[in-house]
Amino acid sequence: MIQAYAVGDVRAVEAALMAHLAEGELMARAAHGLADVVSDRLTERDGRRVVALVGGGNNGGDALYAVALLAQAGVAAGAVCTAYSSVHAGGREAALAAGVVVAADGGSHWQALLAEADLVIDGITGIGGRPGLSDEAREWVAAIPESAYVVAVDLPSGVDPAGLVGTADCVFADETVTFGVAKPCHLLPASEAAVGRLTVVDIGLDFTGRAPVVERLAAPDVAAAWPVPTAASDKYSRGVVGVVAGSTAYPGAGILCVLGALGTGPGMVRYLGPAAVAALVHVHAPEAVTATGRVQAWVLGSGVDPEDTDDEDQVRWIRQALDSDLPCVVDAGGLAFLAPRSAPTLITPHAGELARLLTRLAGSGESEVTREDVLDRPLEHAQAAADALGAVVLLKGATTLIVSPTAAGRPVRSQADAPPWLATAGAGDVLAGILGTLVAAGLDLADAASVGAFVHGLAADRANPGGPVRALAVAGKVPGVVAVLLTA
Repeated sequence: MIQAYAVGDVRAVEAALMAHLAEGELMARAAHGLADVVSDRLTERDGRRVVALVGGGNNGGDALYAVALLAQAGVAAGAVCTAYSSVHAGGREAALAAGVVVAADGGSHWQALLAEADLVIDGITGIGGRPGLSDEAREWVAAIPESAYVVAVDLPSGVDPAGLVGTADCVFADETVTFGVAKPCHLLPASEAAVGRLTVVDIGLDFTGRAPVVERLAAPDVAAAWPVPTAASDKYSRGVVGVVAGSTAYPGAGILCVLGALGTGPGMVRYLGPAAVAALVHVHAPEAVTATGRVQAWVLGSGVDPEDTDDEDQVRWIRQALDSDLPCVVDAGGLAFLAPRSAPTLITPHAGELARLLTRLAGSGESEVTREDVLDRPLEHAQAAADALGAVVLLKGATTLIVSPTAAGRPVRSQADAPPWLATAGAGDVLAGILGTLVAAGLDLADAASVGAFVHGLAADRANPGGPVRALAVAGKVPGVVAVLLTA
């Protein structure tokens, strides 16, 4: 599991360690780790010249000490610095002593220096920075050669260290080298796209007694959480999933939701929907039951149009499920019927659906929440919905957020396991079915959401590695992905 800690906790832990170290030792550890990574990347790319972009503060110091080490090892190294007097003095002197070519205090020399770079180190701002770049930094970033590999120090300059606010006015790194632990910006959707590959360098920080604010599951975590039947299991103890999904207008959603649920390993899937859709479900999944009966968790709303009066039974079934004390996974059209409920509830909106839900919950007297609002501040809006509904929110996207109500005191979960090809119609229906099975099997909602998102993403990658995928193919790969996880 990757765990990210709040910036304030990172600063406090660093300060506690520095109190017991010789002056400059912690920065030296960071610089050596950074230099090792940069050296490896230069070798991999057959690169010869590295240039650091250096702002004031400790990140600039890390970058300067790193290029000094690289220069001592025979690498052609340069540094483009902000005002000479404001950069880290010790790092500056070490770089000059090692023969690093330093350009500072304006002039055009920095442009020629940067143009020759095979690898660029971004040491402009660190965890004390704010979203966006200064005019000077923006000019530097615009001049980075397209062919250069960009390594950010601790975080890409210009991103929000807390990962709450999105901006395009930042460095988009190929790799980010961070120290000790991940920070929220490395794992949250507002900023993760700028991070690239994440490499964590151990510098001896001890976070014992401090809680992470963001978590990301890895394969062993998913395998450990997965509900595995025993010899004593039967179809009811394994979980019965009720599915109200699909409609005469969107019949495929019902099929895909059922297939997602079946591939995840339930005891039974019980489908309720229009007769024509039920017939199609049986063509693809003859084991699905299409009669009312015992259910341990519901999946509601995929492919359901809340304005369609032709499917009155479906609306009635959704309302009855939401009025029950059973766990509900609520997707797409089902969100239109949702109000706060005491029973466990997991909602699975994309950005536009979350915007509409928040607007409805706020009432007519409040300003409309837009899709762009959600994309700019995804965690803020997901948290607002979680708190308003008392529900766990799975906000779908390239980086999927799983957010519990504040009162639960749980870290945010963040998963980014799917290829971009998964952004296709029907993929969310498959995910809803996967989640329904996990909830019916008894998993905690946040665990079910993050485990399900992980498997959904891997199934998409297995469906056609590196190429286009269909939602039906994703559903078909789920059982094999689960088997590989459990036998690894």
